[in-house]
Amino acid sequence: MGNFEIFATTTPGLERTLCAEVVELGFTGAQVVPGGVTFEGSWPDVWRANLWLRSAGRVLARVGSFRAFHLAQLDKRARKFDWAAFLRTDVPVRVEVTCRKSKIYHDNAARQRVERALTESAGVTLSAEAEVVLKVRIFDDLCTISIDTSGESLHKRGHKAGVGKAPMRENMAAAFLWQCGFTGSEAVVDPMCGSGTFVIEAAEIAAGIAPGRNRTFAFEQLATFDAAAWAAMRAKAQGHKADADALFYGSDRDAGAIKMATDNAVRAGVGVTFTRAAVSDLTPPDTPPGLVIVNPPYGARIGERKLLFSLYGALGKTLLERFSGWRVGIITSDGGLAKATGLPLLPTEGPIAHGGLKVQLYRTAPLP
Repeated sequence: MGNFEIFATTTPGLERTLCAEVVELGFTGAQVVPGGVTFEGSWPDVWRANLWLRSAGRVLARVGSFRAFHLAQLDKRARKFDWAAFLRTDVPVRVEVTCRKSKIYHDNAARQRVERALTESAGVTLSAEAEVVLKVRIFDDLCTISIDTSGESLHKRGHKAGVGKAPMRENMAAAFLWQCGFTGSEAVVDPMCGSGTFVIEAAEIAAGIAPGRNRTFAFEQLATFDAAAWAAMRAKAQGHKADADALFYGSDRDAGAIKMATDNAVRAGVGVTFTRAAVSDLTPPDTPPGLVIVNPPYGARIGERKLLFSLYGALGKTLLERFSGWRVGIITSDGGLAKATGLPLLPTEGPIAHGGLKVQLYRTAPLP
């Protein structure tokens, strides 16, 4: 079908970061839209986007559209749509429909019409648990048909078995690393590493390996899938083994977290040094100055807020005394706690949704 519109979703507030990543990966026509980035491409571009995009949540292929002003018209045009160009009769499909600002306003009634067209005209089977999800959006009487080509959310890289109490999703961690200016050539330290998300993501970026290399995707179940071409693309996604042991460091006062993070890094195939240590015992590694990035407790779900001021204060004191020349990135939902570090914080770029909260990245320039 040639090129079509591809929509990569992300966490609200990270759209511009995702757009920069889309452009860097060489995709064309990238535009920021609410909730993500659109760009142009073909089916191999869909596969590559799923394989390589670090800060995306899902990749949707917008495979067609038509006008529909009432349910009978939706039924008729859905039956004429070329479903066989994308869907297989032996793979079940789940249908999701949303209607906004249209003469067709009943989501469930519209979904029933589309489902009937799929089963009666295209021979497609339906299942509420299907991995292949067909997303139909009727907005201003225009019916746009998209296929969720990812399956599970892209933050699930396929190698993390253990997570902490309030984990940072991998795609968010990658976006924050990007916003801190990390490109893969400098050391990264996380003094409250939990399950190791930040340093493992950093090590993967340095090694040039794709985040989706260890998982499967919904697009593998579509009629457009070419197994041989995908195998060749995936073979190039393994990158090279970086000497990461000297660049990426995680520490945590909890021994269970260190064990979990170490196991996660082994499954990811990257070298990260993890040690059990309190924030006050943190010392810089024997490398040129790089980036300290941390996702400390906010006091909203973990920790008592009043008690956290001393933790943030200790973190800031340690960094100012021992990490001259290093940049710092702190993710928190509480600006007061961020200021309690005493660090020379740069202006923030706006809130980002995270687990029902609004968090911000507080950055510094290289510390004096």
